[in-house]
Amino acid sequence: MISINLNIVDTLILSTLLFLIGTVIKDRISIFNRICIPSPVIGGLLFCLINSLLRSANLLIIYPDTSLMPYFMSLFFTIIGIGINLHLIKKGGYLLFKYWLLCGILAYCQSILAVILAKFLNIHPLLGLMCGTISMEGGHGFAAAFGSTIENLGVNNALSVGVAAATFGLLLGSLLGGPTARYLIEKYNLKPVHIKGNNLKDKSGYSKKNNNSHINKSSYSLTTYTFFEQALVLLLCLNLGELMTNLLFNTTKIILPTVVGCMFFAVIFRSINDKFRFIALNFKLLDFLGELSLGIFLTMALMSIDLFKLSNLFGPILIIVISQVAFLIFFAVFVCFKALGKNFDAAVIISGLIGHGLGATPNAIANMTSVSDRYGYSEKAFLVVPLVSAFLLDAFTIPCIIFFINILS
Repeated sequence: MISINLNIVDTLILSTLLFLIGTVIKDRISIFNRICIPSPVIGGLLFCLINSLLRSANLLIIYPDTSLMPYFMSLFFTIIGIGINLHLIKKGGYLLFKYWLLCGILAYCQSILAVILAKFLNIHPLLGLMCGTISMEGGHGFAAAFGSTIENLGVNNALSVGVAAATFGLLLGSLLGGPTARYLIEKYNLKPVHIKGNNLKDKSGYSKKNNNSHINKSSYSLTTYTFFEQALVLLLCLNLGELMTNLLFNTTKIILPTVVGCMFFAVIFRSINDKFRFIALNFKLLDFLGELSLGIFLTMALMSIDLFKLSNLFGPILIIVISQVAFLIFFAVFVCFKALGKNFDAAVIISGLIGHGLGATPNAIANMTSVSDRYGYSEKAFLVVPLVSAFLLDAFTIPCIIFFINILS
C-alpha cells in the first residue's frame, strides 16, 4: 500500500479544494442546503470516506499535516469573542434571560446524560462527554476544539467521536425542530401576536455561529493599515489566551483549552474598545476571517478522521445521540415551552432550541424560518434565539465542559 505524507502547503491546498467541492455539492444537492450542512463538513467527510475506501482496498493512504489546525481554531473563537456585544443582552429582556438559563440547564443535563450512558456502554467517560454538550450545543467547532484537548490527555479518537456526534446531531436537529413546533402550534391552536410580512425575508440574515447582524458594521474600504490593525488585535488575544491557559495549568493543574483564553481576552478587548474607541473594528473583515478560519479548521479536522479506529464506536455514539435527542424533545416540550409562556413565540423558540441544541445556530434559524413561513413571524424568537445561541450560551457551555473534563480526567 502506498503512503503519502502531505506537508503544510499540500494540506492547505487540499483543504481549500475540499471546501470548494463541499460548497458545490451543497449548492447542487438541495437536501444539504435545506438542513444547513456546512460546506467544510461535506468536503472533509467526502475525503475521509474516499481515503478510508482506498485504505481498505490496500491501495493508498494519505496523511495530511494538520499542525496549523489549532491556530485556525483559536482564530475562529477569538473572532467570536470580539463579536460579543454585552449591551445586546438588554434588548432581549426577561424572555432572553429565561431562555439563556434554560439553555444553561440543558448544557449540564446533556453532559451528565452522556457520562452516565458512557458508563453503561463501557466506553471512556471522556469519549461519552464528546457526545454531550461539546457536540450537541457546541457543534462541530466545539467538537474539534475540545476533542483536541481531550486527545492531548491520552484519550484516542475523541475528536472523531465528537465530530461524528455533531454530524448526527446536526441532521436530527434540522429534521425535528420544525415538526415539534408544528405539533405545539396546532395542539394549542397558537397564533402570532402580529405578522410582519416583510420581515420574513430578513430572517436569513442570522447565518452563522458568530453572527454579528445586530452590530453596526464598518462600511469603510479595506486598506493595508486597517487589515494589520485588526490582525494585531487578533494576534494579541491569541497570544494572551495561550499564555493564560498555560499559566493556569502550570499553577493549578486546571485544564483550560486555549480557545477559551483567546475568547476571554477578545471579549474584554471588545468591551473596553466599545467604551474608549481605541480602534474602529471592521466587522465585515472579521466576519470574513472568521468564516475562512472556520472553513479551513473544520475541513482539516474532518479530513483527518480515521474511520477504521472509529468504527467500533459507532454503536455507542448513535445510542448516546439518540438519547440526547429524546431528552431534548422532552425538555423542550414539557419544560421550556411552558416556562417561556406556552404561546406562539415559545413554540417558534422551541424549534430554534432543537436546532442549536443538537446542531448550530444556522439550524436554529432554518427551523424558525420554516415554521414562520407557514404559521407567521415571531419577532421575539428571532431576537432571543440568535443572541443566546450565537454567543451568550458559551457563558454556560464552556464552564460546563471544562468542569466535566477536569473531574473526569
